Amino acid sequence: MRQLGPLRFEHDPESSLTRTMFVSALAIAAAFLVAGLIFWAYGVNPLRAYRVILVDTLADPRALPEIFVPAIPLLLAGIGLLLAFRAQFYNIGAEGQLLAGTIAATWIAVFTSTPGPLMLPMMFITGFLAGALWGLLPSLLKLRLNVNEVITTLMMNYIALYAVSWLVTGPWKGPSVRGFAYTDTFPDSAWLPYLPGTRIHWPTLLLGIALAILVAFLLNRTRFGFEIRVQGHSPEAARYAGINPLRTTLLVMLISGGFAGLAGVGEVAGIHHKLLDPSQVSLGYGYVAIIAAWLARGNPLAVIVTAVFFGLIYSSGDVMQVSLQMPARVTDVFNGLILFFLIGSERLLHYRVRWMPAATNQTVPATLPEEQAASGRERWKS
Repeated sequence: MRQLGPLRFEHDPESSLTRTMFVSALAIAAAFLVAGLIFWAYGVNPLRAYRVILVDTLADPRALPEIFVPAIPLLLAGIGLLLAFRAQFYNIGAEGQLLAGTIAATWIAVFTSTPGPLMLPMMFITGFLAGALWGLLPSLLKLRLNVNEVITTLMMNYIALYAVSWLVTGPWKGPSVRGFAYTDTFPDSAWLPYLPGTRIHWPTLLLGIALAILVAFLLNRTRFGFEIRVQGHSPEAARYAGINPLRTTLLVMLISGGFAGLAGVGEVAGIHHKLLDPSQVSLGYGYVAIIAAWLARGNPLAVIVTAVFFGLIYSSGDVMQVSLQMPARVTDVFNGLILFFLIGSERLLHYRVRWMPAATNQTVPATLPEEQAASGRERWKS
């Protein structure tokens, strides 16, 4: 307990939904406040900048659907990351798992003779398996050799990145391509359908929403979900309860990596219709999905909201570049600031603030009861 004037800060290990939402909103507001200083440094009035972003993005019927284009991969990868975080496995490798899914889907679309009606289902199945297997090695290294999963999952991103670069500039480069690094265009049977007049590939969007509901049910209504929650809360308590950490972590990482792989399938089958350089096929979605999952605070359904929120930030990058003449990478600054303030606000989740006016303030003892007892024993001995 801490006293600061009339405010009393009391430790509370259980964070309420209201407090979580308030702290998260406070962190986002702080991030936007600091971002306003960046606008000001570029000579742009922050209030004008935010007004332009909102009007040109939310009020434009042509720009509004573009929010959901990046939100789809963020949703799919974010749900898987949230599941891993709930089990205390810090998967930073969603970007690599997403790229592994793009490789598998491209192989099915371009290099196999899969019948048309089975093309898309096979692409999603192989994309899921590729992402899951890409997350398997870091989990085995963590469980068997106690290698830090943050390092291994991060390094696996670079392996996937260079694998895609090698494929599109080497063996998979389209025979008809001149001067560019990408594969041949997918056949029509490997294209995901759009909502009319938009680039929203609706089957992947529905899949993401369905998986969010499914993971929420899994965490709250199944034995496996209970094991994940117990292991995430206390690995020692999980072992005492007879929960197998090897089995739980492996299954969680297979699901987490698989969902990121599905996001990769959506990008190549729904947006690009070919495999391109990794910087083009994924705009850092695997990394931003970490922030989306963190902001959801352990609630799979909240990932739907956070994914759309970061989709808005991605879409606003184009607006800032065209209307405000600012670098498109300013969206990375937004994402970094939000993550910074979210992490910095973690301790606030476990403190309750009470207003204690001077008339009702109670004096906090300067010494702890144990220290008072020890002092009394010393005086008695003397």
